[in-house]
Amino acid sequence: MYKDNTTSIALIIGSSNDARRASQWPKDVFKYIVAINNAWRIRADWDFLIHPDDFSPNNKPATITAQQTIITSDDYVTAQNALGGVVYAGGTMAFTAGYWALHVLKPDILAFVGCDMVYPSSGNSHFYGQGQADPLRDDITLQSLEAKSKRLQVYAQERHSVCINVTSLAYSRLTFPNIDIRTLTQSPHTVLHKLQQVPLPTNTQDAIKKAKEREQQLGYFAPSGEYWRTLEQFNASELYELDQLWLNT
Repeated sequence: MYKDNTTSIALIIGSSNDARRASQWPKDVFKYIVAINNAWRIRADWDFLIHPDDFSPNNKPATITAQQTIITSDDYVTAQNALGGVVYAGGTMAFTAGYWALHVLKPDILAFVGCDMVYPSSGNSHFYGQGQADPLRDDITLQSLEAKSKRLQVYAQERHSVCINVTSLAYSRLTFPNIDIRTLTQSPHTVLHKLQQVPLPTNTQDAIKKAKEREQQLGYFAPSGEYWRTLEQFNASELYELDQLWLNT
């Protein structure tokens, strides 16, 4: 039984096949459960469902409880803008959910499952069948999923949170520390303490400073979140070079 009431964990559930594992995890481990898109089907006790504006009405839950909330662009764009904007954050829902949760829920631990952005070459790509691999589309904000992952990790650390991955897969596009779900369940405070105590080397601090300074110099911002409507304002090569700076962190 989960006894640590001092460490708040937000579980973010994506739609990979691995996400099914989350259906068996006890609710009291998590202060918040955030389902992305179709992941609300994995367990009925989710707290927040976050989805893009073009999410099909046919894929939404028919009813929700008084304790459940739907999060749309009206909510998450504000969070993205507060943390640099979607052009820098990355225009796919795993990162969108991460920034929204970090900004609004402010958990100690952001735990991701089913968000590895790795898709099998055969069989079902998602837990519900065959889906579209949104993070792999040709998009200037998603040239390096690893760079975007590291950026979120840095922003979380600066806000006294940690990002972890509780995947069972051997490979992930997320760069977060991989923590076994049993370890997290049994001792979340220990997990949090150990990760927060890891000092940032001087060269990493310098790399973070350079990446943030470059973002300021570029000034790429889409207040509405609809960056695809003003692509002429953004240079893909410059964003690629910015990704390399974040990768150095």
